[in-house]
Amino acid sequence: MIPKAFKSIHPMAWTIIVGTMFGRLVTSMSIPFLAIYLTGTLGVSSVQTGLIVAASSLAGVSISFYGGYISDRIGRKKVMLVSVFCWAAVFFGFAAASEIWMFFVVNVLNGLCRSVFEPASRALLSDTTPPERKLLVFNLRYAAINIGVVFGPILGLRLGSAQSTAPFAVAGVVYILYGLVLVAQFAAHRSVLQTAKNAAAPKIREAFAVTGRDRIFLPVLIGTTFCVMGYGHFSSTLAQYLTLTPRIANGRELFSYMLAMNAAVVLIVQYPVVKTVSRFRPVVPLILGCALVSVSLLLFGLAQGIAMFLVGVFIFTVGEVLMFTMMDVLIDRIAPEAWKGTYFGTIGFNNLGSVAAPVVGGLLLDRFALQSGFAVFAPLALITLCGLPFLLAAHRRLTHRERAEGAAAVQAAKNVL
Repeated sequence: MIPKAFKSIHPMAWTIIVGTMFGRLVTSMSIPFLAIYLTGTLGVSSVQTGLIVAASSLAGVSISFYGGYISDRIGRKKVMLVSVFCWAAVFFGFAAASEIWMFFVVNVLNGLCRSVFEPASRALLSDTTPPERKLLVFNLRYAAINIGVVFGPILGLRLGSAQSTAPFAVAGVVYILYGLVLVAQFAAHRSVLQTAKNAAAPKIREAFAVTGRDRIFLPVLIGTTFCVMGYGHFSSTLAQYLTLTPRIANGRELFSYMLAMNAAVVLIVQYPVVKTVSRFRPVVPLILGCALVSVSLLLFGLAQGIAMFLVGVFIFTVGEVLMFTMMDVLIDRIAPEAWKGTYFGTIGFNNLGSVAAPVVGGLLLDRFALQSGFAVFAPLALITLCGLPFLLAAHRRLTHRERAEGAAAVQAAKNVL
């Protein structure tokens, strides 16, 4: 029997949720193995590999604000359809690539497409969902991501993603199908979903000014940049470390199962964690998550066997859930109604952490990977913790603002009476 809450979710929202699941399935069977393929199969150095991996995030950072802003200006439909079909072409580009520069170029395009499509899709989820259902819908999207990631790495391992680029072609086909479904859904729900161009929509300079002056959003952005940097080491630095270190046998296979375990644990703990933390202001889970990710990185550096790596994955995953289950809810709560796309796009600047992660991790790996895991991961854990002061400041300011708004509402009610 379908729960009543699920029945109230808009069909377009379901399209995005299900499409996200299949998109992440095929992405996670290919992209996470890119660093291993470059290092282990093509013999690319850790620093070069780090730069190639970072190129996607750097490109995403440069365009994510504009992707969200443009979706506020011209509508979600145009932005999403153009970007999803371009994204499909990018995956075919990965499949055809054979030189280092080719991987760099297509990974730049990968970051551009992702950072245009995702803010618009998250803003559309907000547009089509009533306030009382937003926590449910954003967490269904997050669950869909992790359902895909449970099976993607294992499928990628079976398809030989660490030795071949052929699985990228499969991803391209899936994104074409996703785009075609979006075309059909936009046509079917045109009257409800058409986001009219706002004639009074502010200029791009005003958009920067609004987000830059937001005393809650700005520390959230800076703090989550450090969180994202810590999170980014899982798929970049840790993946390469397991391949390079002589202390771990079958590092590639172990990493595949660690990815699958990460996604499975998300699905297991997400509901109880969300149920628990939803009673707090949404900055609190980010603070706890940042601390746990830092602890997990330290454990990866200390690990001498599989058991400690798996404990580290569990702690990392709980931290990930705490950070990302409430992220969209927090941004939706902070953003003014007319600026949803802009705020969802601007938070993409925290992917500067993803840019820095493989580069910093690559430098440490080149220097210490064969000698000491602790020397690689301890500095990364400390850098991740640098996000805590900013998140604590955002929490204090959000608490103050909501108390002030609550007091003003009570006073207004008294005046009416």
